[in-house]
Amino acid sequence: MSIGYERRDIDLEFLYYFGDVFSPVSFGLLLLGTIGGLLLGATPGLSPTMAVALLIPFTFHLQPVQGLILLGAAYTSTVAGGAVSAILLKIPGAPANIATTLDGHTMAKQGKGARALQLSFLASAVGGVIGVLLLIFLTPVLSQWALAFGPSHLFWLAILGVTVIGSLDSASVVKGLLSGCIGLWLATIGFDDIMGAQRFIFHPALGGGINIIAALIGLFAIPQVLTMFAKGRTSSAAEVIEVEKHSIKDAIRELVRRPRALTIGTVTGSFIGLIPGVGGQIAGLVAYDQTKKFSPEREKFGKGHSEGVIAAEAANNAMVGPSLVPLLTLSIPGSPTAAVLLGGLLIHGIFPGTDLFDNHPDVAWTFINSMLIGQVLMCIFGLYVAGLAARIAQVPQSVMAAVVLGLAVFGSYSVQSSMGDVYVMVTLGVIMYFLERFGFSAAPLVLGLILGPIAEANFIQGSMIAGATDGLGAYFLTGTLNIVLIAVVIASILYSVWMELRTRRYISKEEIMG
Repeated sequence: MSIGYERRDIDLEFLYYFGDVFSPVSFGLLLLGTIGGLLLGATPGLSPTMAVALLIPFTFHLQPVQGLILLGAAYTSTVAGGAVSAILLKIPGAPANIATTLDGHTMAKQGKGARALQLSFLASAVGGVIGVLLLIFLTPVLSQWALAFGPSHLFWLAILGVTVIGSLDSASVVKGLLSGCIGLWLATIGFDDIMGAQRFIFHPALGGGINIIAALIGLFAIPQVLTMFAKGRTSSAAEVIEVEKHSIKDAIRELVRRPRALTIGTVTGSFIGLIPGVGGQIAGLVAYDQTKKFSPEREKFGKGHSEGVIAAEAANNAMVGPSLVPLLTLSIPGSPTAAVLLGGLLIHGIFPGTDLFDNHPDVAWTFINSMLIGQVLMCIFGLYVAGLAARIAQVPQSVMAAVVLGLAVFGSYSVQSSMGDVYVMVTLGVIMYFLERFGFSAAPLVLGLILGPIAEANFIQGSMIAGATDGLGAYFLTGTLNIVLIAVVIASILYSVWMELRTRRYISKEEIMG
């Protein structure tokens, strides 16, 4: 059975179209999309999906392949550009950059902002190149494998993500899980997608549910702003973060010395990006959690450890290529941004699917090649920007607080042009400010908010299928893939509990000896 194109030239066919990427117009659009994507990604509230959607109207008068080159470059560089605000301001440029804030911002506060940015762009480039190579060489095999995931498997994947919450940026597994449960509850606000029933709508601003971008900005930005204002009132001089110079050569050496974080991030991002409907926003979080669990220096995570930044950013860009596998071969978008790219293809009369590589090989391969070259360009421009952007950390906190607050309001309002999103953003931010005082963290809460709709939608779909087949238990609890995923879920919970108990014993022993 053929799913698109024969194996005859798959290893060489893409090479025939490399020259098309370097035509003056195509390469100019590639540069424009890369630089613009970095700037858009660094702006809080402008996610990769929004960036690609904003650029679609500019592709109407371009050739199909030229339009796709612009959109693909913006996609890859926006994902990487989100690390800039995540590291310097502790405001993730997109949900994919949440995990980057956990160690990246701490490094910036320690004067290592340039180093953190350099590592993030280098790791993004490595992960991104490998992800695109997977898209080139393994598309037929991976697309068939991705198609094997049904509602029950996606449900257990979402639950696996929830179990990560217990050990994610929290001193306590219980507090991490409670934060995640709050996020899961917030995800239910609005209208039930299946039944259309209202749930917890006690204010008109909540009629459409809680927008993930507004929540993301509020939960991360507002506590920062309030903390900055509080420091400004209690200190006589404005606090300025010192920025140490860091050479690119040293950053490359450090990346080479961290193969574990780079490998786990790349593999995790590629795996998650391939699965339709899961979304790349959890790739960095899962990669960060797994790297932390396998690292002998796990106690350094959350305190400015470079492995956390490397794993998160490698995963974020590694998922880009595989997320396009089901789109290009099965017409199934693997992520929200891939869905927007699908619209860009359809506008030009190109229908992805089984015959895309046979009927339009020039469009498909030139687009994929441009993404490969775009990863290299993104790294080059990103490293140049890193040295300049790190100076942002030297701005006095009183000024920074005002700027961050303005960006937060702009980013929240721009998503849907709604003041309701601004109210939600401010409310969640103030609540998070007080929750942080009791040891709760924003990252598990956001992860619950992201995974809630995925788990609920797939559970309801699976229940409907189960009702027409062998029943709920048989559908969700049997089958090799289900059993494997359930075992991983249980192992993840037990490991988190074991690690917390081990850490407590270690601290108690230190206190006794000290």
